[in-house]
Amino acid sequence: MMDNKMICVDGFENVVEGGETTGFAFLGRLPYYRGLGLSMIEDIAVTVDGEAVARGDVRFTVHGNTYTLDEMETVYDDRWNFGEKATIGVVRAGGLTPGRHRIEFAVRMRVSYLPFVPTTKDVKELDLAA
Repeated sequence: MMDNKMICVDGFENVVEGGETTGFAFLGRLPYYRGLGLSMIEDIAVTVDGEAVARGDVRFTVHGNTYTLDEMETVYDDRWNFGEKATIGVVRAGGLTPGRHRIEFAVRMRVSYLPFVPTTKDVKELDLAA
C-alpha cells in the first residue's frame, strides 16, 4: 500500500567527494508499517534508466551511518523506521548526467511472522539538477 511512497521526490543528486563525482543518491522510505532492524533488510535493488545496479555498488545511510548491503546483514543496533528517509547511494564514477532519470527501488524484507519474504517496489522519474 505504501509502495508508491518509497522513492522521495526530493534529495536526488550526484555525490561529490573530494571534488570528484563518485556516484548518485536519492532518498527512500521503508514501506513496512513497523520499521525493521537493518539486519532484517534482505536486499535493496536499484535500477537506473533500465540498468540494474550491482549489489556491491549500493550504499545505505540512516542516522548518520553508511553501510554496504553485506554490512547491513549483521547490523543489529540500528533500525529503519516507517516513514523515515534513508539515503540510498550508488557508487558510479561520474554520477549521472543532468536531466530526467527513471529510478526503480525495491526492498526485500524478512518479517518474522510472515511465511514469505515480501518485496516492495517503487518506480519514479526524477530530475537531476545541473
